[in-house]
Amino acid sequence: MTASESPVSPGTKRKFLRPAILAAGVVALLVIAHVFGLAERLGELRVWIESLGAWGPLVFIGIYAVAVVAAIPGSAITILAGALFGSLLGVVLVSVAATFGATLAFLISRYFARETVTHWLSRSEMFSRLDAMTERHGAVIVAITRLVPLFPFNLLNYGFGLTRVRLGTYIFWSWLCMLPGTVLYVVGSDAVFTALAESKVPWGHVAVAAAAIALIAVLTILVRKYMKAKNMEAGG
Repeated sequence: MTASESPVSPGTKRKFLRPAILAAGVVALLVIAHVFGLAERLGELRVWIESLGAWGPLVFIGIYAVAVVAAIPGSAITILAGALFGSLLGVVLVSVAATFGATLAFLISRYFARETVTHWLSRSEMFSRLDAMTERHGAVIVAITRLVPLFPFNLLNYGFGLTRVRLGTYIFWSWLCMLPGTVLYVVGSDAVFTALAESKVPWGHVAVAAAAIALIAVLTILVRKYMKAKNMEAGG
């Protein structure tokens, strides 16, 4: 290696890895949707949901909440919401369902299965870090960890139940700080399936999704600066 060459650090690689994975995922979604005609199939599913009347959205919320409690990744269901219900209603339903499911997991952890969850998470280094951060910095950690994916979503739901965070604080900050990501996934998926169904780009949806990405990026930077400052204060 010459003097002008420098090795690429693992941190630099990770910065480019997530955007690359996201782009690859979008391309894969477009290809799969085109090959299997998902736009038409989802249209049929949407008709079935609508045929349930007022029960349709409630059934979706119930399924989503159960998936969260069962620690099933909710990204696929979130994307499905955009295709089934459109941007506005999809965001509302996913926001309510994700918060409801996260609250149920929190309550199960705190009041019904504390010993089991403690045993489950006791060997997790990530939970030890979460517990220590919550003890030092309080409820603000709820907001930070929802905005920046420092810990797996399902681990957070049960892990916070073992901390001293108040239920109301947990619910409010979880809902608020999960909202930007919800908007991005739901509006983004709505844009993709609208483009496939109508053969034109819904620029309004694209603009909203782009704004959500920008907001998440800015908040991530601010959160990391905050955490860095707190670490410096704690060490100083």
